[in-house]
Amino acid sequence: MRKLSLKRKIFLIVCIVVPFIGYSAYYYAGIIKNAPYRFAEFDHITFEYGPGPDSLVNKYSTKTGQYQYVDNRDSLVKIHMKLASKDLLYLHRKASELGFWDFPTNERGDTTQTTQGHHGLRYVIEFSYKRKTKRVVYDKNFEGDPKLKDANEQLIQTIQKVLDDAENDFKQ
Repeated sequence: MRKLSLKRKIFLIVCIVVPFIGYSAYYYAGIIKNAPYRFAEFDHITFEYGPGPDSLVNKYSTKTGQYQYVDNRDSLVKIHMKLASKDLLYLHRKASELGFWDFPTNERGDTTQTTQGHHGLRYVIEFSYKRKTKRVVYDKNFEGDPKLKDANEQLIQTIQKVLDDAENDFKQ
């Protein structure tokens, strides 16, 4: 068995590894550059929810900063609150991690169903970018893939936690 000299090893590395790394960098740079949902192109998030399809009383838009919700005393609370860019980046990354861009746009359940006279909650989540917008309508009673339902619930909880934290900082 012949041993390869150091020059031949270097030659093989240069001929095989370097073109592979170069091609990989070229290929993935194009994918990243043309990604439809990049934070650099982020515009705003809209989050709405409420009981039933026609009463989305709770709303927040990062574009306007207007936040309104019904508190536990059934009073409508309206405040003007902006989210920090770190919070927006966190929401963008969480949505990406959960696969929000691949969610179906219509995840509606049976709107005739009521529990104790109330319709199930409906959520509308919209992430807007310069070139694209992703809007998902999700009903709490949606009868779909359990993994998809779980991903929706996680994203909703994350958005609500960020809003609650921002509101607590706003009130202090």
